[in-house]
Amino acid sequence: MSLYNFKKIMVVPSAKAFIDIMLSKTQRKTPTIVHKHYKISRIRAFYMRKVKFTQQNFHDRLTQIIQDFPKLDDVHPFYADLMNVLYDKDHYKLALGQLNTARHLIDTVAKDYVRLLKFGDSLYRCKQLKKAALGRMATIMKRQASNLTYLEEVRQHLSRLPSIDPYTRTIIVCGFPNVGKSSFLNKVTRADVDVQPYAFTTKSLYVGHMDYKYLRWQVIDTPGILDHPLEERNVIEMQAITAMAHLRACIMYVMDVSEQCGHSIEEQAKLFDSIKPLFANKPLVLVLNKTDVLKFDDLPDEKKKIIEDLSEDRELIPILEMSTATEEGVTEVRLEACERLLGYRVDQKLKTKKLEGVLNRLHVAMPEKRDEKERPACIPEAVLAARAANAAKIAKRQRKLEKEIELELGDDYSLDLQKNYTTIPEEERYDVIPEFLNGVNIADYIDADIFERLEELEREEGLRMEAGFYEPPPLNLDETLLEIREMAKQIRLKRFQLKDARKMSLKSGRPIMPRHKQAMVRERKVDNLRKTMENLGVDMSGTEESNFAKNQVSIRRGLLPAVGGPKTPKKDHESTAIVRATGLPIKRKQPSHELGIKDVMLKAKAKVMAKHDIAKRVTKYSRKGEGDRHIPDLMPKHLFAGKRGTGKTDRR
Repeated sequence: MSLYNFKKIMVVPSAKAFIDIMLSKTQRKTPTIVHKHYKISRIRAFYMRKVKFTQQNFHDRLTQIIQDFPKLDDVHPFYADLMNVLYDKDHYKLALGQLNTARHLIDTVAKDYVRLLKFGDSLYRCKQLKKAALGRMATIMKRQASNLTYLEEVRQHLSRLPSIDPYTRTIIVCGFPNVGKSSFLNKVTRADVDVQPYAFTTKSLYVGHMDYKYLRWQVIDTPGILDHPLEERNVIEMQAITAMAHLRACIMYVMDVSEQCGHSIEEQAKLFDSIKPLFANKPLVLVLNKTDVLKFDDLPDEKKKIIEDLSEDRELIPILEMSTATEEGVTEVRLEACERLLGYRVDQKLKTKKLEGVLNRLHVAMPEKRDEKERPACIPEAVLAARAANAAKIAKRQRKLEKEIELELGDDYSLDLQKNYTTIPEEERYDVIPEFLNGVNIADYIDADIFERLEELEREEGLRMEAGFYEPPPLNLDETLLEIREMAKQIRLKRFQLKDARKMSLKSGRPIMPRHKQAMVRERKVDNLRKTMENLGVDMSGTEESNFAKNQVSIRRGLLPAVGGPKTPKKDHESTAIVRATGLPIKRKQPSHELGIKDVMLKAKAKVMAKHDIAKRVTKYSRKGEGDRHIPDLMPKHLFAGKRGTGKTDRR
């Protein structure tokens, strides 16, 4: 199990969402209406409760955020260094410190305003103090917007980090990019890391788990490292450096002898020398990968010497060959790395003082032979008699039990139940049991030579196709047949056109837009009609008052031209309303708030002033506004007034 679970860190909301959550909770969880018979002491308590409740909510949520995030001084050095690489230690501490300061500021603001509320002399003063207190708390949180956003990004990234236990048995795979580190992890563990034929496919630490000698092991795949100074390494490379520096693990340095990774053996050896200080006091294994492309023995002598120089002592740093493509040597590399780490951990434990304390309390007694006299094991007579009776019972039995046969044969035993089918003839006992479908044996309907017959049919079919058996005979059409075909083609086309026209006519009968919308302006114009008729030789003079030039009147749609022309604006229902008796337009009385105001600008200004006046009265006298909830009287008078019945002292 991992030591740290970063997935349990609570979501950090944005500043706006944070304020909305807190104020909404205050509105829901505290009383919202001040009744007119309240004393001033009760009004003070009413608003003090709101301020204290909001402060406590802010305090609890900020405390939870600060405590959920890991403290760099308390976590393992590996995680502290990794977080410094990924998120910048100073920025992380500063963000949490500023949240802590905001928490104290909110507590101070609430304390100050609660003190002022104790001396509030009116409802208006108490309400304004409450409003100012909540406003200052919200302002403090708004200033923490960037810190909250940063911490939410850190939380999301932390939750995606692999669960690495720094104290368990660990194998770290490192080397240049594209040398086969992720392929090895996929082969020996249950992990599924993306493998691609280009560098820097792996951009973060990946963890896989495997079992060896009934123990759980974690294998860490690190991003590729390039050979340049530590100051020039990027975030991806620094993750690998952090893992090698802080985790007590077996280091597996992977080299590509085929040089398909794009880096020569000399460059890989140079990188090994530059990061060798990180391997101090850790078991190390040098692995040559991609031996399916080029074996170690096939390398030139100078390259062999470079690799052999990396391992000064083969006992301390063994050189192993493997190929993750063919899986050749993968198991040997895994066994060697595990055995070396186990041996190293045992040696480390032997050096501790705890082992000496345990050994001082243990004494192993080694018995020595006293004399030459034989002292065989003493078996009681009752046991010998029981064994003899059991042997006689087994001898009387006709056949041996399967358990006894299994004990006799050992590893060569295989369970055979069909030998006991005594009712079936011996030559038929091992026949394949038939499969039945709908009460019929399927084997009766399957020919033994079905595949041979199928091949024969296919061969015959091929010969027929080569001979042109399936090709249609050429048609000798005369002129009459050609004419009939052409006529049939035209008939089909006409039927299709009629069918299409029927569909279009069905659609065209429906209104294509709602009736209260403006009608589509037709493209036909009176001027176009006159020009067309004049070109045809018709005299169009004196047709200005003709029917085709008139406008069509519609009350619902407004005044629309019959055949083009300018549109008149649509009128509302009020302006088009008429008296049924006379048919004249209705003349309504002018509203009271518009009396004496003829200018449109003044009318709009008066409306705004009225709105502000209403809002002012709601605020000043704490009247119920649009945003206030209605809470009914919790003690209706008709249920609680008057005498109680005999023996009734409880309330409804």
